[in-house]
Amino acid sequence: QVQLVESGGGLVQAGGSLRLSCAASGRTFSDINMGWFRQAPGKEREFVAAISRAGTNTYTADSVKGRFTISRDNAKNTVYLQMNSLKPEDTAVYYCAANPRDGPFLRIASWYDYWGQGTQVTVSS
Repeated sequence: QVQLVESGGGLVQAGGSLRLSCAASGRTFSDINMGWFRQAPGKEREFVAAISRAGTNTYTADSVKGRFTISRDNAKNTVYLQMNSLKPEDTAVYYCAANPRDGPFLRIASWYDYWGQGTQVTVSS
């Protein structure tokens, strides 16, 4: 099993930046695929970014390409989401997700086995 704890959310003005962190425990971190998803009120959970176990493959949603970057530090058992040029439409609860299995489904929420409790990001205009 894997336990995930997100941090780094908060209030920011449009155009600003935040860095989210997700700390993992319970399993060798380098064996775990990691993803970030977000959900705004009244909307479905949306894929944001993902990174493979080896860290060599990354995936980013079209809505955040050029602004958000996912990375991981296996020595610290942590995955990051650097968010730049934030827009009001980025406002949502951001969730970290994990899955130790190999597969091509890193963009699909239902594929992940483990989830954090989320961290709120609010972007004002």
